Amino acid sequence: MKNPQDERAREQLEEAKEQVIQAISETMDLYGVTPAAGKIYATMYFQDQMNLDEMREELGMSKPSMSTNVRKLQQIEMVKKKFQRGTRKHTYTAEKDFFHSFMAYFCQMWEREVKMNMDAIHEAENMLAEIFEDETISDELREEAKSHYDLLNQSKVYYRWLEKLVESIRSEEIYKFLPKETDTQDK
Repeated sequence: MKNPQDERAREQLEEAKEQVIQAISETMDLYGVTPAAGKIYATMYFQDQMNLDEMREELGMSKPSMSTNVRKLQQIEMVKKKFQRGTRKHTYTAEKDFFHSFMAYFCQMWEREVKMNMDAIHEAENMLAEIFEDETISDELREEAKSHYDLLNQSKVYYRWLEKLVESIRSEEIYKFLPKETDTQDK
């Protein structure tokens, strides 16, 4: 005979998990993924590991959709593939350290921003320098080119700062200035 307290506790446990799964899946857009990918991650968060068939059964998604979303989660280091002997099915596990997830994703995005914008700035600076150094071009255009050149040069301060922020996060030096709390109780 089943214990009624256990049944109520099981329902409450599932409801608590579902609340967290729903919240995580709705906020995963911060990490550039769809709510469906967020739901996969959040569901896996409460599991030790899952294969695509188990995820599909749990979430009612198609296998191609599961596979695409899991691949995206792997790219942003929120899900890892685990290899198991004796099975051909790939098994996956969710990254449970939110600090790692944050650092991996945002550092990737910030590094991409720095690279793309610094490359564009260097190319633009070369073109602008050609204009403001050419005395055959009107003073008005040369001054405008010089003004844009100076503006771009000032923006590099931000991108160098962003590079330092990424480095401080990757090296975990940032925790000297903004420590992780060790107390898990709400304050």
